[in-house]
Amino acid sequence: MNARPGFTALPPRRALATLVPAAALAVALLCGAAVFTKTHAQTPTQVPAQIPKVAPITIVINQSPWFGGFSKVVEAYEKETGNKVNLDVNPFAGSAEKQRNSVRAKDGQFDILVMNSAWLAEFYHGGFLTPLNDIDAAFKPDPQVINYDDTAYWDPKTKSNNAKTGVAYGVPINGNIQVLYYRADLYQNAGLKVPRTWDELVANAAKLHNPPTVYGMAQRGARSASDISYDWMPYLHSHNGAIFKDEKAGDFTVTINSPEAKKALDVYLELAKKSGPPNPGSYGQAQVIQALVTGKAAHATPVIAAWPQMDDPTKSAVGGKINIAVLPHGAGGKTTPTLGHFIGAIPKNIPKERQVAALAFLRWFQTYDAQLKYAQAGQPPIRKDVYDAPFMKTPEYRWTRAVVDSSPNARMMYTVPEGPQIVSVLELRLNQAMIGEKTSADALNTMAAEIHSLMRGAGYK
Repeated sequence: MNARPGFTALPPRRALATLVPAAALAVALLCGAAVFTKTHAQTPTQVPAQIPKVAPITIVINQSPWFGGFSKVVEAYEKETGNKVNLDVNPFAGSAEKQRNSVRAKDGQFDILVMNSAWLAEFYHGGFLTPLNDIDAAFKPDPQVINYDDTAYWDPKTKSNNAKTGVAYGVPINGNIQVLYYRADLYQNAGLKVPRTWDELVANAAKLHNPPTVYGMAQRGARSASDISYDWMPYLHSHNGAIFKDEKAGDFTVTINSPEAKKALDVYLELAKKSGPPNPGSYGQAQVIQALVTGKAAHATPVIAAWPQMDDPTKSAVGGKINIAVLPHGAGGKTTPTLGHFIGAIPKNIPKERQVAALAFLRWFQTYDAQLKYAQAGQPPIRKDVYDAPFMKTPEYRWTRAVVDSSPNARMMYTVPEGPQIVSVLELRLNQAMIGEKTSADALNTMAAEIHSLMRGAGYK
C-alpha cells in the first residue's frame, strides 16, 4: 500500500423554501433513519475462495481519527489478494476538493471516492457516480451491512436515498456517529449518573469543571468546512429542531430560527461559557480529542472513530478512565447523532478495467472477515453480525453498546446539494455566537435569512 499526502451549480429541484418571518420569530425567541438492530447466530459471509487479480487502484481519502484502522484493512487486502492499493491521503477539505475536481475532469484520477456524508448529495445529484450493478450485474450489497439511512443507495428519478426504489452506488466505509465521551473515574468520585438530557449534562459538566486542571466540557466551536455546525446538530435535532420544516417531504421552509433551535443553541453556548476551556471558538475536532486524551476534558462528543486513542498508552494519559454513552437529548426529544459516516463509490469517468478493480476492493471490504479486522483495529464495523463477535464484549470494546443503541436515530445533516453552502452559513454564524459577537437569537435569525436567500437563488420556490 502506498499512502501519499496529499461547485458547480446543480439543477434546482423540488419546492418551497420560505422564511419564518424574522421579526415575529425574534420576539418568540427572546420570550421564551437507518435501522440498526443486533442480530444473533448469523452466518457470516466469508471472503471468496478466489479473489481475482485486478489492476492497481487509487483511493482518495481524508486523514481522520479512523484512517489508521482503514489503512490496516487495506494492508490486509493487499496481503490476501496481491492487488495493489494507493491511498491519496488529504486533509478533510482537501479530499473533498480533489474528488470534486476529479469527477468533473474528462478522465478521473481516482478509482474509489471515500465520500463524507456532507458531500453525498452533491455527488449523487450531480450524476458523477456509477451504479455498482453497471460494473457487475451480479454484485449485491451484503444484507449484514448497515444501511445508514439508505445512504449507499440512490434513486435518480426521485432524487433520494432509497434502498427500496434505488440501486446501490457504494459501500459504507466507516460508520461514524457522535457519542458522549465521559470520565468514568470522575463520575465515580463525584457520585454522578450518566446524563440522559442536555440539561443533566450541563449540571454534570459544571460539577466536574475544575480549571485549568479539568474543563467540564470540550466542544467544537471553530469555523471550518464542518466543525461547530456538526457538533451542534445533535442538540438541534434532539430538541426537535431542524434547518428545514420537512426536508424529506420536500418542504424547505427555513426553521433554523425556531424556538427549539434557540433552546438548542442556548444549551450549547451555556456549556461553553460555564464549563468550557478558554477560547472555545478556536476548538476543532483535533483540539477536542486532545483535551480528552490529556485528561483536560470531563466530557466531549466526538465521533466514535476517535475511540482507539482513548486507551492507547502512547497517546492517552487517561487510559481506562473514559467511558462512552449515547448522546443526551432535549426535553421531549430523543438522542439523535448526526451521521458523519463515509461511503466508498466509483466514479463514471474512469476506464472499465479500473471500475472492476475498484469494485473488487469494495466487495471484499464488506465481508465478515474484512470487517472483523476493521473492528480489531478499533473501528466500528459496518456489519451488524460483527458486533456479536466475542471480543466485542470485552472492556476494550466498551464503546459498542452506545453505537448499537445510537444508530437507529442517526440523521443526515442535510440531503440537498446546496448543503456545503448551508454549512458555510452555519459555521460562520455559530462561531460568532460562540465567541460572543452575536446573541443566539441574532445568529439564528441571520442564518435563516441567508439560507432562505441561498435556497431561493438555487431555484426553490
